[in-house]
Amino acid sequence: NNRKLTSHMKSTRTEHPSGLYVLFVTEMWERFSYYGMRAIFILFMTKILLLSDKEASEIYGSYTGLVYLTPLLAGYLCDHFLGNRRSIFIGGLLMALGQFFMFLSASAGAEGGVSLMWTGLTALIIGNGFFKPNISTMVGQLYPKGDKRIDSAFTIFYMGINLGAFFSPLVCGFLGDTGNPADFKWGFLAACIGMLLSLAGFILFQKNSLFLRRVMK
Repeated sequence: NNRKLTSHMKSTRTEHPSGLYVLFVTEMWERFSYYGMRAIFILFMTKILLLSDKEASEIYGSYTGLVYLTPLLAGYLCDHFLGNRRSIFIGGLLMALGQFFMFLSASAGAEGGVSLMWTGLTALIIGNGFFKPNISTMVGQLYPKGDKRIDSAFTIFYMGINLGAFFSPLVCGFLGDTGNPADFKWGFLAACIGMLLSLAGFILFQKNSLFLRRVMK
């Protein structure tokens, strides 16, 4: 019995909580959505919306810059008002909606597509602000202070990021950049589906994860 107890104590010290793998899959699909959209974004603007290379580059740069700025404000709202779960849900929903507006923009073309694109980008920027910092923070919250497993936990978590970032340009690029400008919408639709899978997986599996219920507000 003592050997079994000792073995169990050792395994609990080295094994990671199930919540880590929920966050792994959630972040993997979110990064699939984000990088998949980025892979075809400039080509979409120049070939579908008929913007100049300079205009497309400026919009692309502004978008990627604002994506890293909004987590500051959203993090404050999360800490003081919303909490982790609501922030992640709001952020995921906004990003899925943003990708859907990008799909609508590609469907509309040069006439009407620009305004739909701006709507989609706004939703993506705000949604990322709510979603991204909370997912990363929750990885650290799964472990008690001083736990040596936290370094390997973030390594596993970032593997999910890299996995999503690796496959997304292949899938969204294959579907969207076919040589037929009308097909860009399918690339954005794939990014939208990826974000919905991220959000759905998080909502479903966090309810069954004791570790996530402990850290979520």
